[in-house]
Amino acid sequence: MRDEIRRNMPLFPMGIVTKLTELTPRQVRYYEQQGLIRPARTKGNQRLFSFNDVDRLLQIKSLMEKGVNVAGVKEVLLKQTAESTQPSKEKRRHDITDAELRKLLKRQLTELRPGQAHLIQGELSRFFH
Repeated sequence: MRDEIRRNMPLFPMGIVTKLTELTPRQVRYYEQQGLIRPARTKGNQRLFSFNDVDRLLQIKSLMEKGVNVAGVKEVLLKQTAESTQPSKEKRRHDITDAELRKLLKRQLTELRPGQAHLIQGELSRFFH
């Protein structure tokens, strides 16, 4: 988690970013206009870029060099963002509230199963309020 916070900190001004990515300031501004990146701004309205912004610019540059147009780049980046924000099935399974867990356990304990003794509702009342 701390690494993600560091990677999102806006640190680099335009001059450093152009050296790191070998893009021109005009290209960087164009990608910002197209909504491909969103650098932070200082009080003086200067752009500050994070490590993640630089990585994204390098990815955009790579895609553009392969002949992908801006609309294609947007689609690729949108798909990657959607995949990274979707919680995995395992993570979703663990995100259950206490109340939901109690209901699930109560239902499993009270339902009849072949070959098993039936639990009387009164015997379970002390566990479920």
